Amino acid sequence: MKRIRYGRIAAIVTAGALALTACGNDPVESNTDGGGDTGGSEQASVSGDIAGAGASSQESAMQAWIAGFQSANPDANITYDPVGSGGGRTQFGEGAVAFAGSDSVMDDEERAAAKERCGDDAIHLPLYISPIAVIYNLEGVDNLQLSPATLAGIFDRKITTWNDPRIAADNPDAQLPSTPISAVNRSDESGTTENFTEYLSAVAGPAWPHEPSGDWPVQGGQSAQGTSGVVQTVQGGQGTIGYADASKAGELGVAKIKVGDAFVELSAEAAAKVVDESPKAEGVPEGDLAIDLKRDTTAEGTYPIVLVSYTIVCKNYSDKAQGDLVKAFVSYVASSEGQDAAAESAGSAPISDTLRSDVEASIESIAVGS
Repeated sequence: MKRIRYGRIAAIVTAGALALTACGNDPVESNTDGGGDTGGSEQASVSGDIAGAGASSQESAMQAWIAGFQSANPDANITYDPVGSGGGRTQFGEGAVAFAGSDSVMDDEERAAAKERCGDDAIHLPLYISPIAVIYNLEGVDNLQLSPATLAGIFDRKITTWNDPRIAADNPDAQLPSTPISAVNRSDESGTTENFTEYLSAVAGPAWPHEPSGDWPVQGGQSAQGTSGVVQTVQGGQGTIGYADASKAGELGVAKIKVGDAFVELSAEAAAKVVDESPKAEGVPEGDLAIDLKRDTTAEGTYPIVLVSYTIVCKNYSDKAQGDLVKAFVSYVASSEGQDAAAESAGSAPISDTLRSDVEASIESIAVGS
């Protein structure tokens, strides 16, 4: 078994088209010979085809990762279908894709399906860190501030007009109209939804009486498929509000969220600070880097409505060519070049050097051809 370490790659991220159709794991051919020493590490040269599917939050980053990787490996072809986290985990467990993107950790049933498919455990690699933006479209209001309880009341459909006293208390200097609030949620099972409801459950107290879930728990209101669907629905309305990965916020208003005694503006740095403060999850397989996010932090300068989107891979790929290509691709994604490409394309927060070391060790431990 030859171990692959991607090393420092002179990746030039060019405009590239992302194939948005999921496909099966066709046999691939890999060439891991050659590859000169670059920056003191072995550089793998790989070829073949693999498919991934999952979180739509990763779409912009995935475009950059695929373009950068294929620029350095022109004989490799990676496709990714942003069907949503739940769909990606399902396809991975069924063996339809070589890797999955997910904004939430697999549950016990999904872990069992993945283990049967892989012949060993599957592991989570935290490779995409991004704040979840509370996006809104409200004429005349450019600096919206929301406390956790107020935010929860809006999405629980208990606060229904923009001049409600609870919103006014958070925004004493704003001229709030009497426009009805139209809260937009995801219609599909979504890791973004699960992260958003985890935050509300952790910090909003009785204002959010629902359990965290990837399926939206409140009946009524507007809903839309995928991140892009939520953004388009908020854009197309007036008095609308929704939640979406920050990379897709565009020109919409983005609310500041109250943390402790201050309203914190969304930023990649503030999101990354929460991740650095949070412990690893307990009771997971060796090499699994799932994180138990500290949603209720009150630390200054933190933005706790954050998602850590994982790349889910097998610990063992019986098809050596497929395993080599998966390892090479996720190694590039985890590299400083890959993380910088995602930050430039999607506004995500690069993983820390400490976390990168842990990810590299997990990737190195993946067995192929066995």
